[in-house]
Amino acid sequence: MNMRINKVWAGVSALVIALGLHGCGGGGEDSTSTASQIPVNTPAQIAQASAADYDDNVNGLISGSTLKRWKDDWATQRATLGLTGKLVILQVAVGPAGSEYIKPNGTTVFTYLSPSSEWIDSTRTNGVIVSESVVPGGAQMDAQLKKYNIDPRNDMIVVAMGTGSNGNAMGQGRIWYALRYWGVDKKNLALVNGGNQWLDDTSMTPAADFQATASVAPNTGTFSVKNLKVDNTQLQATVEDMLRVLPSSDVNVKNDGVLIWDARSMSQFSAGELVEFNEDTNSDLTGSQACTTGFCTPVNPDNYMWTFQNGGARQGHPNGTLQVQYTHFLDPLKGFSYRPKAFLEKLLNGHVTTAQDVIDGNATVAGVGFVDGTYGLLGEGNAYQPGDILYVYCETTFRAMITGIAATVILGMPTRFYDGAMVEWNSLTYTTDKNGDTILPSDSPWRTDLVSFFRPATSNTLVNPRTITNAYAPSTNAVINADKAYKTGESVSSGGGGGGGAPSNPCGG
Repeated sequence: MNMRINKVWAGVSALVIALGLHGCGGGGEDSTSTASQIPVNTPAQIAQASAADYDDNVNGLISGSTLKRWKDDWATQRATLGLTGKLVILQVAVGPAGSEYIKPNGTTVFTYLSPSSEWIDSTRTNGVIVSESVVPGGAQMDAQLKKYNIDPRNDMIVVAMGTGSNGNAMGQGRIWYALRYWGVDKKNLALVNGGNQWLDDTSMTPAADFQATASVAPNTGTFSVKNLKVDNTQLQATVEDMLRVLPSSDVNVKNDGVLIWDARSMSQFSAGELVEFNEDTNSDLTGSQACTTGFCTPVNPDNYMWTFQNGGARQGHPNGTLQVQYTHFLDPLKGFSYRPKAFLEKLLNGHVTTAQDVIDGNATVAGVGFVDGTYGLLGEGNAYQPGDILYVYCETTFRAMITGIAATVILGMPTRFYDGAMVEWNSLTYTTDKNGDTILPSDSPWRTDLVSFFRPATSNTLVNPRTITNAYAPSTNAVINADKAYKTGESVSSGGGGGGGAPSNPCGG
């Protein structure tokens, strides 16, 4: 299927030349001297592979039965894990009636309500632009550790959804990402698979294992991320990193050592030229855009503005990216738990779902799999290649938390999260906003429109302003450099917070 229309393409030579003047992002050549003082882990070292049966895991993705075993006898269980501290459960949201909070004991097991909004920061600049919903800075992380009295070297931290939902699975991933990025060891960190309603169905009973209220956050912690003497900042990819790894044209390159993965809907990936069964899309004057099965052309491909989010200047995708949306990795009939490891591995390899997958309960619909810029299904063996580093993103790297967890926590694949995501990517363009202000000048080296397939907003009156801090910044690594410096107490001129103009996140991804 090649249904592209009204495409906007531009040359890439100016961008390539400009990038040649910059260092690598994500803890590479352009990082501070922190890397010489504490070990810098690669994406492969950060990744962890799950057991085939999630019930056999003791960190990473754990089952409800494992959590029940832990919480019912933590004094014994922690010794088997080589730990001496508390079991700290962070719930993203309240669970359903009767299963509101996983029951603590108040002495060694605690359950706190900790929404994902506490674990992001929308005021940080990467040096060029104030980005949306990126990883918190060191002071914010220390405040979180203090609030919940967490000792990440001795405690086991379990992140739970509460009520299982797509959005709460995203939030669960954001908390995991913030903790892992700042150096929490994988042996001290777990995500419980499925929401409380699923745990209630499989492992726990409301009367014995849940209660109506959360533990009260004591705000007495003394631990700092400065004491985590490891650098996991390569878990994050900057726009600079993205520009370095994507190809010059919109093709699926299998031998380049990377897989760039768009977790959004097909309608956003294609800027409204194609839609997918049961997409989370809006209705407009032309009616619903979703298909009854597989993929289809929308009711009116010219009316593509329904695919836009956050007042974007354009919609589409970076060159060479592949798409399969995040919803296929969770099972809504099982509390939005992750689907079996073997099935997820097939999807990453390019498997197109079949009727048998649907019958077996693995897939929501037949005929879905990775798609490239031609909108053609790739098929077995044509997506992930052994040795690939995965670069995952969505609109605000919320949906990509689900695909990223599947890749790096379950499948053990080296993975980097493009934290700025499409809100940032689609903002770095030579166009005007609703105030008539140009977002980036034509000669900025950070114009991502030069290496993207996109369709522009039909009017600048629809484009929200963005906060540009330096259109000619030498790097986009200010967040990572500031975080490296925080750990060692070094000063860094390009780090720190910005303010103002990042858009809100009304859609959770």
